[in-house]
Amino acid sequence: MSLSRIFRRAFSTSVESDFTPTLKSISRDLYKERSLKRLVQKFKKSSEIKLFRAKTNIYKDTVHRLASAKCFNLIEEILEHQKKYEDISKEGFSARLISLYGRSDMFDHAQKVFDEMHDRKCACTVLSLNALLGAAVNSKKFDLVDGLFKELPKKLSIEPDLISYNTVIKAFCEMGSFDSAISMLDEMEKKGVEPDLITFNTLLHELYGKGQFLDGEKIWDRMKKKNVVMDDRSYNAKLLGLALEKKTKEAVELVEEMKSKEVEPSLFSFTAVIKGFVNEGNLEEAKLWYNKIGQSNLAPDRVIFNILIPFFCEKGEVDLAFELCKEILKRKFLVDVWLLQLVVDGLVKKSKMEEAKKLVELGKFNKFARYSLKLPSDE
Repeated sequence: MSLSRIFRRAFSTSVESDFTPTLKSISRDLYKERSLKRLVQKFKKSSEIKLFRAKTNIYKDTVHRLASAKCFNLIEEILEHQKKYEDISKEGFSARLISLYGRSDMFDHAQKVFDEMHDRKCACTVLSLNALLGAAVNSKKFDLVDGLFKELPKKLSIEPDLISYNTVIKAFCEMGSFDSAISMLDEMEKKGVEPDLITFNTLLHELYGKGQFLDGEKIWDRMKKKNVVMDDRSYNAKLLGLALEKKTKEAVELVEEMKSKEVEPSLFSFTAVIKGFVNEGNLEEAKLWYNKIGQSNLAPDRVIFNILIPFFCEKGEVDLAFELCKEILKRKFLVDVWLLQLVVDGLVKKSKMEEAKKLVELGKFNKFARYSLKLPSDE
């Protein structure tokens, strides 16, 4: 073997062995960078490395940080920068940019990337269509989704797939156009596209949650006939619907059905049942199901407290409300000050001044969030 070939092999091996940790160090450096302007400059510099451009999660994380800070000009800077690389002629790379713009509520930019694909002679399949539809939904441009869905497949000779239909159904549900969402379910079945768990869960969640109980029941029955196995999200959607309809006895039976089918009830399941009993004014059952949360090795969240504390105060159970307030402060939940003040006022009305003063002090000296609570005598 010639000396030059040995040198080339040695150099190549060295570069490959050193490259992976270098890529990891780049990722760590971007994660730790606090200055968003420096983050963008480092990201653009790192984009020169081909393997870096294949790291989808780094792109997602960086764009998410910038979007959270509402630095949309910086998002545009790093994503437009990507168009200089040959990867932009690959559909997957363009679809990623479309999705990232969509997640950043920058649909016009996502649409522009999609429209430019033709000029770049980049393949445009259902992958790109779904990216654009998803970008419209993520940008809350729900009214545009139906038009895009009707126009683009014909124009580009693309056959919509399950993801396409699920995205359109999601858009209709978000708009409250439930009849259109259900008709889309009919259309996909006629086209031979079988709905999946995501399809049904999207419809169940919106129909039951928005008070369309009878329509939710129809979808539930349809799901059963197709032998689609329900998961906890399916059951939780129906539990919420039953709670809103004040059919809490049926909700309790549904929880038992979940257990019999080895679907573990989640915190949302318990919350829905508790909400149902609160709606019915059933204090004892609400307390019983609150206790069941702890028995199930789950921890209550602030949603539970927001439901139960006003209810307990209304029923004169200020001692219980006081205990829940202490849990809020212990668990460092951030709640509206009125919720705690409601309990302070209730304790004073019940002549429980020591407890009222203690809650005021606990709120005042809470390290996580200081609550300015007042005793009625202070006003």
